[in-house]
Amino acid sequence: MPRIPYADPSDPNLDPDAAALLGKLPPLNIMKIMAHGGPAFGAFTRMGTALLYKGKLDPVLREMAIVRVGILCNAAYEVYQHEQISRDVGMPEDKLKALKVGPDDPIFNDVERAVLRLTDEVVKNIKASDETFAAAAAHFDNREMVELIMCIGFYITASVFLENFEVEIEPEELLRGVTMANKGGKK
Repeated sequence: MPRIPYADPSDPNLDPDAAALLGKLPPLNIMKIMAHGGPAFGAFTRMGTALLYKGKLDPVLREMAIVRVGILCNAAYEVYQHEQISRDVGMPEDKLKALKVGPDDPIFNDVERAVLRLTDEVVKNIKASDETFAAAAAHFDNREMVELIMCIGFYITASVFLENFEVEIEPEELLRGVTMANKGGKK
């Protein structure tokens, strides 16, 4: 049970722009809680859209970072949602499972290990070590590095949000419909 009620787009007390946006989005519980944030709701969804659908970073590597953030933050909703997205973008099931182990699992290649080490250090220490940052930067251009760090930070924020409001995972049948609708996107 969430700590505050899920918003309804027809609620007259909801910010009008947030209500309009909520009515256009898939009926995900995270959105129903976030809509209470008024103007910040639209900004958050635009940032998420930019990271997920307009980025240069390889979507499998992006999802590795996102799922790893969710695991490290103990954010079950985040992990659940992005495990499905990971499958949709082509992440092999064995690598998805290995994300629970982390960068030292031998299944990961050098690039994946660099992404996961960077993710682990940013989540745990805020700032990655020079060695870890350089290892990732050896594989990515400046735009990809910025996207990766922004993605890690964005999903730390999402995980904190989800855990503090105790957002519930949606019923499986609802998620199947949302996933099928989202398959038409770039990533």
